[in-house]
Amino acid sequence: MTFKPAIWRPIAIVLSAVNLVAVGFAAGDAEPWHAGIHSALALVFGLWAQRLRRDPEGSRGSNSELQAGLEALEADMGQMRQELTEAQERLDFAERLLAQRPEPGRVGPER
Repeated sequence: MTFKPAIWRPIAIVLSAVNLVAVGFAAGDAEPWHAGIHSALALVFGLWAQRLRRDPEGSRGSNSELQAGLEALEADMGQMRQELTEAQERLDFAERLLAQRPEPGRVGPER
């Protein structure tokens, strides 16, 4: 399961709003610690919603970093392709040599 900002951003917004409402109820009951906790939670969820809006892919890196990584992968793939081609040529050569070699004489009684 992958992290989907499109789903989590509305959830963070709703959690922030619910905690803001809870601040009012806790302050009305003269519970300063309770109100402080809800205000901190509202702030955290609000900042998280802002971050999800600003960077929809999470913290995966910038576009230039992704491009550099893609180029490195393409270079590695080219090298792997070259090595595979060389290995196939060697295998073909070995098969040709084995096909040309006469069958060795057998030692022992014939049946």
